[in-house]
Amino acid sequence: MAAEPEVLDELHRLRARVPQLTGALAASADGLVLAHDTPGVEPDGLAALTAAALGVAARMTDATEQGDFRELLVRGVHGYVATYAAGTSAVLTLLAQDRVNVGRLHLEGRRSGTRIGELVDAATARGEPLGPARASGKAPSGAPTTRTRTARGPGNARTTTAPNTPTTSES
Repeated sequence: MAAEPEVLDELHRLRARVPQLTGALAASADGLVLAHDTPGVEPDGLAALTAAALGVAARMTDATEQGDFRELLVRGVHGYVATYAAGTSAVLTLLAQDRVNVGRLHLEGRRSGTRIGELVDAATARGEPLGPARASGKAPSGAPTTRTRTARGPGNARTTTAPNTPTTSES
């Protein structure tokens, strides 16, 4: 993706603006790393976990009629993991120390998410594939995928299909 150096630049600028950040990652909504600055954290694993968390968060906002996904914040004993929507097909995940000012984290994360979304969406509009070229068994990011949801409970056998969302199964 030609926008990759610009996305990485934005991640570096973000980390300079918020010194308590310990990592920043831009990924496609399906878990493909676009750019990262995550010392000590494996970026492919973080991107995959981000995609999984994004799926749950998007389903929660849908189920509670809160609209489209915007952001997710997780707090652990040692810090925060924040994920922000970045355009139509990407997300920004930030790792921060426990002492970060959460308001500042949100302010800067939202701004960077918007900027990264603009860069990724522009690259996509130009027909560029998402992410750096790599040899893997994954389907290309532009390949159509579907998610099937079945309502639970007796008599609720409705199934809906949404285009371009990761395939999931419920048990």
